[in-house]
This record gives sequence, structure tokens and C-alpha cells, in this order.
Amino acid sequence: MEKYRVGIVGATGMVGQRFVSLLQNHPWFQVTALMASSRSSGKSYREAVGERWAFSWDIPAGVADMTVMDASDIASWEDKVDFVFCAVDMKKDEIRAMEENIARHEIPVVSNNSACRGIPDVPMMIPELNPDHAQVIATQRKRLGTRSGFIAVKPNCSIQSYVPALTPLLDFGIEKVSVCTYQAISGAGKTFRTWPEMVDNVIPYIGGEDEKSENEPLKVWGSLEQGPDGLVIVNAKKPVISAQCLRVAASDGHMAAVSVSFANKPSMEEIRRRWDSFTTEPQRLGLPSAPKPFLQYFEDPSRPQTRLDRDFERGYGISIGRLREDRIFDYKFVCLSHNTIRGAAGGGILSAELLCAKGYIAHRG
Repeated sequence: MEKYRVGIVGATGMVGQRFVSLLQNHPWFQVTALMASSRSSGKSYREAVGERWAFSWDIPAGVADMTVMDASDIASWEDKVDFVFCAVDMKKDEIRAMEENIARHEIPVVSNNSACRGIPDVPMMIPELNPDHAQVIATQRKRLGTRSGFIAVKPNCSIQSYVPALTPLLDFGIEKVSVCTYQAISGAGKTFRTWPEMVDNVIPYIGGEDEKSENEPLKVWGSLEQGPDGLVIVNAKKPVISAQCLRVAASDGHMAAVSVSFANKPSMEEIRRRWDSFTTEPQRLGLPSAPKPFLQYFEDPSRPQTRLDRDFERGYGISIGRLREDRIFDYKFVCLSHNTIRGAAGGGILSAELLCAKGYIAHRG
């Protein structure tokens, strides 16, 4: 098949670097443009990243000498791409304006940023859980005045460990969830070299993270409803979620400790059956990055462990363990996801694969 030409906006940051790494030898996508701030414009990618390269492997040879372009100068790179991934560090209003500007140039945007997550006609996708939400793109295009341009976003990395485990259980009437997440430093775009204060440390606060963890699952679980201009996503009203998010001394991998109450309490055997049999649209479509299986459960009470299990299914899968009765709620368990693969760049790539397979992204050349 003809590969899609892909641009990365924010290519020099940690998530941008992860996009670059994951897209090396991708069967559907080829990186043809790298964009960043004007400070990096005109430099080779190797020069622009310099000492900030965050990984143990080398910069992929196919992009190391590619010239970085100014992200704000869309006219200079719009003919080089079929769509873009976006992962930038800017103010939210600036990000929304930039992403909508790119979309109005008829370039689809698959975003790692939070600026557009709350907009009812912007799908916020975990492809295994809410692929039908892509239908609101038609409404968004009407609002933006575009034929092919649109924005799709992925949710916050903190929710992608435990929301996949809860989703197969929704029909039991999940009423209350208490979750504490233990989040790796790469979620802040840091390594131990650049953030030595995190060695042997835990910080019980990540700005805005508790609120995202409490609210964003309700959009993922939301319903499609008819608005005045077309379908929109209406957030679910339940469950009530209480979250606390901690930064811990791990390089990659977000752990979540979850307690949950149901209107119709299932047995532990039924919960396990749901997890073991959970199949998804990305698997059925044979998407290149789709994990098979999506969920795995450990009988060993000492698993999942961040260092041992974050790379399950190349970092796209979710690991679960320690399902047991809870004295206040019905049950409790722990979950683990890879925050910069499943929770960031990889989740964006899988979303783009789904959008290509469903015809929302087309070749522009």
C-alpha cells in the first residue's frame, strides 16, 4: 500500500521523540516532515534535539538529518504531509488555535495535547474503547468549515491504565471509583538525568492531573447524541470518580490502584471472564499497532510490575492484577500501562491507524 506522509509537530520534545522512534519502519506511515518552534527551525533534527534525546537508542537514521521546519509556518510544510501528530508545550489557548489552524488547512491533526479534549465534536479516543466517537468528525468539519481537516485527541496518560479495565464492566452499573495513580517521570517529559530531584522520591501532586483523571473517562464513556449541527459526544453522568495522582521514581509506566462499586455486583469469576474475552475493533481490523491481547491478568500477586510489564504488547497493552474484595467498595485491583507508548505517542499512532482504516484520513497528494 502507498504509505501516508506524516508530520510531527513538536518533534523535538520527549513525546515527539517517541513518535519518531515508533514510526521507524511503520508499515503504513512514513515521516516526511518534522516541525518545532522557530528556535529549532532550519537545523537538522539531530542538531535541534542535541543532548535532549531521551532514549538509550540512537535517533533513527531516516530522520536524523531531516531539516526541522517552523511549526507556525504551515505554508512551508503543508504539501509534505497527509496528516500530522501534534505534541507541543504551549498554553492551551495557543494550542487550540494552532491545531484548528492546521485543520483549516485541510490537514487532519491527531493530538497528544489536552487543549481540545473537552470540545463535544472532537473525538477523544482510546481506539479499543470508543471507536464510534469518530463519527463526530463530520460535525467538527462543519464547524471548522473544512472538507478533510479535523482534530482528534487522545486522553490523558493517567487514565489509560485503569479505564480499559473498567470498560468491559460498565454494564454492571459502575457507580463509584476511587483511583490512585503512580506516574513515571517521563509523563513530565523528564529523565533521571534531567530531573535528579526525583531519584529516591515521590511527589504527591501533578498539576491538573487529578481533575483530568476524574473527568476524562466520562467523555470516553460518553454517548453520541444529535446536536443542532450533527452528532456530538455527551459525557456519561456515572460513575463518580475520585482520583489522586502521584509522581514516582520510575522512568516509564503508570500504575493505578483502583477500587470500584457496582449497582449489580458481578462475581470475581465474571470480571475475569470479561477481561480475558475482551476483543476490540483495532484487533478485528488488524491495525498494525493493535495489541493482541489488549488486556492481560496476572495471577501472581506481585505483578504487574512497572519495570517488568510496561512493555507488554510493545507497550500498547494493559496489565491487571490483584483483583480482590474491598471492605469499603466492592472490589479493588491494580493496573499498569506504558505512559509514553499507550498513553502518548503510541496511542496517537493507533488512533491514526483507526482513522485511516475508517476513511477519515486520506492521501492528500
